[in-house]
Amino acid sequence: MSFAPSTYPGRRLPIDAYGDGGFRVGGVFHEGALLLLPSGATRWAVSGNDGLAAAPLEALLAEAAGIELLIVGTGVETRPLPAEMARALEAGGLRFEAMSTGAAARTFNVLLSEDRRVAAALLAVD
Repeated sequence: MSFAPSTYPGRRLPIDAYGDGGFRVGGVFHEGALLLLPSGATRWAVSGNDGLAAAPLEALLAEAAGIELLIVGTGVETRPLPAEMARALEAGGLRFEAMSTGAAARTFNVLLSEDRRVAAALLAVD
């Protein structure tokens, strides 16, 4: 799904589109799961919703001080985060909200347009 153009303050880029197994951010397609952090977009080594329990969180935790809210896209459906992941994010000082990847992409863009300190951890959808 593609989004209509909008205005975003600062240098951070919105999600242009999602689907087909990845995300388009700033005109660049990123295949697979993706982290959108204050430092930029980076691949997230997670395979499917079942992989969230073992998801690498180091990059997120390293930038926690600059993140007001982490939006977690859990795939086609909204699913609760695995308890281990939720505990690790909370222990690292991150507030988070889990939702479907589509809702997460839209929410990320809205919060970014409001110049909020938002980050996203997104599972890809087809």
